[in-house]
Amino acid sequence: MEFEVYNVDTTTKLGIQLGKMLNPGDIICLTGDLGTGKTHITKGIAQGLGIYDTITSPTFTIVNEYESGRLKLNHFDVYRVSDPDEVHAIGFDDYIFSDAVSIIEWANYIEEILPEDLLHIKITKDLNKGEDYRKILLTPYGERYNYIKELKI
Repeated sequence: MEFEVYNVDTTTKLGIQLGKMLNPGDIICLTGDLGTGKTHITKGIAQGLGIYDTITSPTFTIVNEYESGRLKLNHFDVYRVSDPDEVHAIGFDDYIFSDAVSIIEWANYIEEILPEDLLHIKITKDLNKGEDYRKILLTPYGERYNYIKELKI
């Protein structure tokens, strides 16, 4: 499923709509260059889950946990991870194989330890189409993510 957005607000709105649809144990893997909007879509997902805390990218802590919504949210940023064993050391499996929603920014850095069932969101920009233009491609792996067919912005 593919969306084209032309501003940050629409990226956030897409995240909100997705967050409203998420189920316990869902795993969202985000990829894209620096500045494409991975954290913006994460903020929207958090709002869709009913989490209104300040969402920041956990670049130096690897994971932030948010418990104030309808589902717990584990927000990972593995940009600075040089070896997937670093992620395992913090109890990665306990996080992602729980009832929480897990969002992993820079998931391509730890592909070899990701489960087979996940929702991959790739965000790309094209400056020829404008500074804020983004193409957001959602690819479900596993039948549990079939609900994204209903996603609209």
